[in-house]
Amino acid sequence: MHKHGVFALNISTLSPMPNTYFKFKQFTIHQDQCAMKVCTDACILGAWFAEKIPSNSSVLDIGSGTGLLMLMLAQKNKSEIDGIELDLPSFKQLKENIHQSKWKEHLRVFPGDVRNHAFSFRYDFIIVNPPFFENDLLSDIEEKNLAKHSKSLTLQELISVIDQNLHASGSFGILLPFHREKEFEELASARHFYPQEKLLVKQTPAHPYFRSIIHFSRNKVPTIMGAELTIQEQEGKYTPDFVELLRDYYLYL
Repeated sequence: MHKHGVFALNISTLSPMPNTYFKFKQFTIHQDQCAMKVCTDACILGAWFAEKIPSNSSVLDIGSGTGLLMLMLAQKNKSEIDGIELDLPSFKQLKENIHQSKWKEHLRVFPGDVRNHAFSFRYDFIIVNPPFFENDLLSDIEEKNLAKHSKSLTLQELISVIDQNLHASGSFGILLPFHREKEFEELASARHFYPQEKLLVKQTPAHPYFRSIIHFSRNKVPTIMGAELTIQEQEGKYTPDFVELLRDYYLYL
C-alpha cells in the first residue's frame, strides 16, 4: 500500500512486463514520464463510468495524466473525449499513449491549466481524479506534489472549473478520499450540483472505506443510489464484483 493509502495495481495481475508500462486488454499505458502512475482506484473510476456515459456525448477528463481514464472510457463509448494536463512531461506521454490507441480519432488532448484554458464548448460529461491529499505530508518530488496534492488545483477551484465547462444538462464523475466526501458535497451544493449515485470502495472486508466515487448533476434526486465495492477477499483474491467490473480491461481476469 502507498503511504498515503493509494493501492497500486498488482503488476503480475496485469502483465509480466516491467512497470514502466501496463498492458491492458485493448490498450497500453506508458508511464515512465508521468508523476502519477496507474493505480487500482483510478481503474475502478474509469470502469464504473465507462458504461454510464451516453454515446455520442462530449467528454472532458481534467488532469488526464497517462490518459488511462480517456482510454477506458473510449473502449466502451463512442463519445468524443478531450483531456487536459498541466505537467508537460506527463502531457508528452499522454499524447503518445493516445496516439498509439485504436480510438485516437475520437480523442484530443490539450496542455495547460484547466483554470484558465478556454474550451470551445461546454461538455456533456466531465470526469476527474483530482489531486486530493491536501494537508497530508508532501513528497520531496515536486511533480508528485502537483499531481497528488491540492497544491495547484483545490477542490473549490475544481468545482468552479466544472461549473464553467459543463453543459447545463450535463453531469460529472469524481474520485475522492472517503473522508473528504462530505466536504466536496458541500462545495458542490454551493454550485447547485447534487449526488446522483455513489460507489464506496474498500480494500478488503476488514478495511474501512477509503475511496468515494460520486456521480453529480444539477438535478436533486429523492434517493441517492448507493453501492459498495470490495477489491480483495481476505485471502488476497479479487472479489467477484471487482472481477466483473474490470474483466474487460485487466489482462488476466
